Amino acid sequence: MDHSLALPLLFGLVALALAFDFLNGLHDAANAIATVVATRLLSPVVAVLFAAAGNFAAYFFMGLHVAETVGKGIINVDAVTPSVVFGALVGAMFWNVLTWIKGIPSSSSHALIGGLLGAGIAHGGFAVVESSGTIKTIAAIFVSPVLGFAIAMLMMLVTSWLFKGVSPRQSNGAFKSLHLLSSAAYSISHGGNDAQKTMGIIAVLLYSTGHMTGEFHVPEWVVLSCYLAISLGTLSGGWKIIKTMGSKLTKLNHHSGFCASTAGSIVVFGASALGIPVSTTHAITGSIVGTGAARRASAVRWSVASRVIVAWFITIPASAAVGALFYTITRAF
Repeated sequence: MDHSLALPLLFGLVALALAFDFLNGLHDAANAIATVVATRLLSPVVAVLFAAAGNFAAYFFMGLHVAETVGKGIINVDAVTPSVVFGALVGAMFWNVLTWIKGIPSSSSHALIGGLLGAGIAHGGFAVVESSGTIKTIAAIFVSPVLGFAIAMLMMLVTSWLFKGVSPRQSNGAFKSLHLLSSAAYSISHGGNDAQKTMGIIAVLLYSTGHMTGEFHVPEWVVLSCYLAISLGTLSGGWKIIKTMGSKLTKLNHHSGFCASTAGSIVVFGASALGIPVSTTHAITGSIVGTGAARRASAVRWSVASRVIVAWFITIPASAAVGALFYTITRAF
């Protein structure tokens, strides 16, 4: 369905979407670099540059399955209007800024999904919700941290056994290198999954306003713009959340940092291949907690973990409510 829109307003909405992508990188910088900063493997400045490069490198490695899910698998593509897109973006950005100020590692992904659902339902009712994409996205809220937790714990146990006869100095040197590689992999997976959510939003906006010819797809300029925006956002940091992720959940070393980053990468790459807009925050948080639990239950600061989990559960409803509110406001004008 063609919802005509003046070009200046279209440019404004695309700019708003890229601003969300930038904020996503700013908010989620901690996901990729918390472990290397906490273990002092890299300085904060170098780590941010490292993560930003990884985010953009995803352009060369990742498909566009997640973008397609967000673009046409959450809300029926014919029910998306410019007002729905505006409400979705503002709802997501509101929640991102609030949790960023509070230093809470919530999910930018689910904030965007929540905003899209809220604005879409406010526009056309529950009938516009695409159940397949929505169900697998919501299921990932529960599955991704559990998978990250289990894989990280297993990796801690297996690698501890493999390095049992190796001197501490040699094993620490090996895990330093492995930690750096795993962090690079996680940066690529993070950029690939998260940037694609904004690609989906921009693509469906172009499609719904008649500025896309043929079937729904993601134009190349949208892909490049989104990877660039999230990389620049990551360059801007997100230090409060880095502190929570890197030091408040559990104590990290190069061994546990490698296991956490690797487990998170496996979860996020797997989700991207399946077209699931997974939360990179959930994946890495579950993985970090898993490395602590592998040592002993008391190694995890469960009070901090519980505060993070509460934020996960309220992200979609909160951003949906704000998305619906701003959709309603735009309709008034």
